[in-house]
Amino acid sequence: MPITSQPVYGYLKGPDGHFIVDPEAATVVKQIYSLCLAGNGPTKIARMLTEQNIPTPGTMEYRRTGSTRRYYPDYPCKWSSNTVAHILERREYLGHTVNFKTEKVSYKVKTSVANPEDKIMVFEHTHEAIIDEATWERVQELRKQRKRPNRYGEVGLFSGLLFCADCGSVMYQQRYETNKRRQDCYICGSYKKRTADCTAHFIRTDLLTAGVTENLRKVTSYAAKHEARFMKLLMAQNEDGGKRKNAARRRELEAAQKRIGELNGIFKRLYEDSVSGRITDERFMELSTDYEQEQATLKARAAELQAELGQAQEAAVNVEKFMAVVRKYTSFEELTPTLLREFVEKIVVHECWKDEQGTRHQDIEIYYSFVGKVDLPDD
Repeated sequence: MPITSQPVYGYLKGPDGHFIVDPEAATVVKQIYSLCLAGNGPTKIARMLTEQNIPTPGTMEYRRTGSTRRYYPDYPCKWSSNTVAHILERREYLGHTVNFKTEKVSYKVKTSVANPEDKIMVFEHTHEAIIDEATWERVQELRKQRKRPNRYGEVGLFSGLLFCADCGSVMYQQRYETNKRRQDCYICGSYKKRTADCTAHFIRTDLLTAGVTENLRKVTSYAAKHEARFMKLLMAQNEDGGKRKNAARRRELEAAQKRIGELNGIFKRLYEDSVSGRITDERFMELSTDYEQEQATLKARAAELQAELGQAQEAAVNVEKFMAVVRKYTSFEELTPTLLREFVEKIVVHECWKDEQGTRHQDIEIYYSFVGKVDLPDD
């Protein structure tokens, strides 16, 4: 049974004890998530909310209940980065009740400690959601990526999304300025810092923007015109080969599980033979070590197969999540930080190369949120 106590910021407690949306605070929660999708970190978001003179959660609580536990009268609208980060992590905004997040190690100690994930109880869809699941998950992914302002005090459009195809390093924004022009570009982080033997993978920001925009327009246009066909295409790509590979995985998993069961029986017989003296202790150790290694290998492979099958079963859900984003942006004028981060998980940049005529070429791979690479048919 879910336990609801103090409602989180964005909700009020209804007459029946369940959370109901607080319109005033919910607007701020949505703004915080939108600002994060646009590429802003908790510190910058906190500064923006402070500049807008938006009351903090503690101030709102004080004005409504008189509680001073989080109220600072000298700074009623001064937001902290920790408060913003906490809001960006709360699963309650998905409409879920989250219980047992902390516990006391002893009745003698007043302070609580955070529980590990396996001890936390989540009861889904117990109240109205403020943030949709696709937005929440995308924000969690973005929060894992560190996006620091460059030397010009800006967060680059592609900051945290670009990776070198050869060494895997994050690519960094560079700016070259002369009296005549200014040129923005990105280069491999390993090359820049000399931490690995890699090349520059130099790519101009304007050309990258044009390439990503063109690909994004193709994907959204195709999806808008051929939604059913597009979803079927994504399902096939997302399932990594479709039903045939999944059937092979299931057969291999069944064989592995059968052999693991057989080995359990072998271990039991070996132990009985050792106790009865039918085999020596040395022989027992030799055989048991071999069988234990085989079983450990089989268990590891079985876990991999189960994970792969689980991902395949989630393909339909992931495709629908991606389609929800596509439907929001069937047409757009320019590539904005919010649009980019809602659509794109990462972009891999290859080193440039020249053809026989000396023309420069450079390949980029775009991995979209939830579904990875999207390969459209030629027609």
